[in-house]
Amino acid sequence: MSQHKTGQGAMRGKKGGPMGGMGRPVEKAKDFKGTLKRLIRYLKPHRMNLLIVLIFAIASTSFAIASPRVMGKATNKLQSAFMVRKMLPEVEKGQNEGVKKITEKMGDYQKDIVNQISSKMTEVQTKPKGNNSSSSEMMTPEQLEGVKKLLQLPMLNSISDADKKLAVLNELFDILSIMPDMSTTDSNSDNKLKMDKESIKSIKEFINLPKLSTLTDANQKADVTKKILDLSKSMQSAMSNTTSDVKSNVKFTDEQIDSVIKAIRETNGEYDFKYIGMIAIILIFMYIISALFSIIMGLVMSGVAQKTVRDLRREVDEKFAKLPLKYFDLHPHGDILSRVTNDVDTIATTLQQSLTQIITSVITIIGYIIMMLTISPILTLIVVATMPLYLLATAMLAKKSQKYFAAQQKHLGKLSGHVEEMYTGHKIVKAFGHEKDSIEEFEAVNKELENAGWKAQFVSGTMFPLMNFISNLGYVGISIVGGIWITKSILGLGDILAFIQYSRSFTMPIVQTANIANVIQSTIACAERVFEVIDEEEEIPNSSNAIVLDKPKGEVSFEKVSFKYKEDEPLIENMNLDVKQGNTIAIVGPTGAGKTTLVNLLMRFYEINAGKIKVDGVDIKDMERGKLRKMFGMVLQDTWLYNGSIKDNIAYGKEDATMDEIVRAAKAAHADHFIRTLPDGYNTVLNEEATNISQGQKQLLTIARAILADPTILILDEATSSVDTRTEVLIQKAMANLMKDRTSFVIAHRLSTIRDAELILVMNRGSIIEMGNHKELIAKGGFYADLYNSQFSGADLEDKAV
Repeated sequence: MSQHKTGQGAMRGKKGGPMGGMGRPVEKAKDFKGTLKRLIRYLKPHRMNLLIVLIFAIASTSFAIASPRVMGKATNKLQSAFMVRKMLPEVEKGQNEGVKKITEKMGDYQKDIVNQISSKMTEVQTKPKGNNSSSSEMMTPEQLEGVKKLLQLPMLNSISDADKKLAVLNELFDILSIMPDMSTTDSNSDNKLKMDKESIKSIKEFINLPKLSTLTDANQKADVTKKILDLSKSMQSAMSNTTSDVKSNVKFTDEQIDSVIKAIRETNGEYDFKYIGMIAIILIFMYIISALFSIIMGLVMSGVAQKTVRDLRREVDEKFAKLPLKYFDLHPHGDILSRVTNDVDTIATTLQQSLTQIITSVITIIGYIIMMLTISPILTLIVVATMPLYLLATAMLAKKSQKYFAAQQKHLGKLSGHVEEMYTGHKIVKAFGHEKDSIEEFEAVNKELENAGWKAQFVSGTMFPLMNFISNLGYVGISIVGGIWITKSILGLGDILAFIQYSRSFTMPIVQTANIANVIQSTIACAERVFEVIDEEEEIPNSSNAIVLDKPKGEVSFEKVSFKYKEDEPLIENMNLDVKQGNTIAIVGPTGAGKTTLVNLLMRFYEINAGKIKVDGVDIKDMERGKLRKMFGMVLQDTWLYNGSIKDNIAYGKEDATMDEIVRAAKAAHADHFIRTLPDGYNTVLNEEATNISQGQKQLLTIARAILADPTILILDEATSSVDTRTEVLIQKAMANLMKDRTSFVIAHRLSTIRDAELILVMNRGSIIEMGNHKELIAKGGFYADLYNSQFSGADLEDKAV
């Protein structure tokens, strides 16, 4: 599990994917378009599901967009009923008072005109007879007939019955229509009426209109109201001091009049609670359907996202199986883990959340614009006019905050590294008394982080208030213009309320789209890191006619083998080695001599640059890697155990291993005793770091695993370095039995453990400088002898190795 620890440490030390750091700057892809196209190809198998997501996103968002408009219609309905209730009583009052005033005026007029006619007739009778002809010639027979009828009419002021009074009034207007100039008879009369035939017709039509208070039908009310208001205008020239009473009670603009007439037809002055209830039910239904569509969209998109990243993970996992060991040696474990976990998870999160958000945000923006245009293009221009201010403010703040967020992330990394370092070496810090220095360094870095974090959060925190301020500017403009238009009945109250709701919500999808654009940028950068793994050069594929050794013996030979990690730095040159079946080959030498490299080449973790390595006379390049590696059993100095039971960790060396086989292997490795002392014995579960057992016990379990595997060739890399001396002696005996008739490669630093080896290879700087058994090499008195004697005499090994 040491690999896991290293990986996690590396992950903590690096910045990771875009989701790994709080407020970290947006990562940018090197090839955005190419990576985006490649990522989209992973979505192609899910085209139908994506189409379903799009349809449900449009449907869900459309319901949400339409709801303010629907509520606005309900508000308009209430406003219309309110306006009708306010106007109709005024019009009724105007109609009644107008008819009353007209009747009074006409009664006075009738009285005056009759008096004038009577005085004229008296005047004619008192004149000489020779002058009477001129008076009668002034009137036509028709007018003389009108005068006669006028004198025969009952006096209006003396009639109390309303219907009879109306009949007399109509006859009076009929007489006036044939002799309209009678109004000019007396220039000194206070009741002088200047009426032409059109005015008389309008007044007559006005007084004969049905009373509004008696009507119940909405269309009749609307028609009568319209007629009253229209006739009041045409009557003004003839009876300005009379018909003005009609309009004095009804103070509305022409637009308001048209709006109210329409409202009368629609509402009849009644609050339509049935309609309001229906609107409420429709809204509830819309919200429920919208929520259901959103849930379905989320479920489908979750499936698409998880299936996509499942395919991506599977491809990465298959790729790891094909990558050479060189890739894992050159890349930190934390970086590899980050690519396969953090980066892939970021892609999954973006596909599942951000993709649907950007779809709904774009649809919402388009829908809001369409809805606002249908309400008022001019008000929409006010909203659009604020957009440059949003863009300018966002660009300025984003540029400023990026710098501070970058500094914050840098100091956060320094702080994390310092804390991890101090806690990892906690005992050393205390032992050497560096607590004060550690605290001072922490305080300094923490202060830098505080300053950078404060600036970053402050600058980014001003984004919302600033955008809210700009939004309020637009809101004020809309409210002023909308309020004026409501008073002029250009728009209804519900329309203005719906428009305000759209304008207030309009910025949210724009901000979401901007944020999602940053997320997508980072996601593409993560996808690029994943694709870098997929595009890595793979191991040389197995030969199509690969050879399989049915019963391998374990004979190994190196023929003029050369190898180098870097082109200009050779490590092994022209190595020749011949190992017989059952031989134990010990490999010794100073650090960096090439001991572990030799084993890596043998198991074909690396490809040699020249020469051949053969097993049982067959070039390992002609074998399948899997079959080749199954011939080997390894026990390394760095133990590897996984989170599972002890039984499963031992059984890792052999498929379908029985419990008896596991116990025998544990006994052979002298691990059975300590396993049985544990609370759950062989079923004891090791934690992720396997820290619930000692290092020596871990080593014994890995040895038991190798024993269970029963390999043809054993590789032991300081296999007993972590056990005590007594256990080492026991393991050596177990190893002797295990290595019987098996080829064994033993890498050792403690030379006392390899004295019984048939062949000892002494390596230095990639070359075998000495070869032989222990006695032969000691007798030579060369490098091995000096190395061996130094371990017992305390001489400096490093001087001998140079």
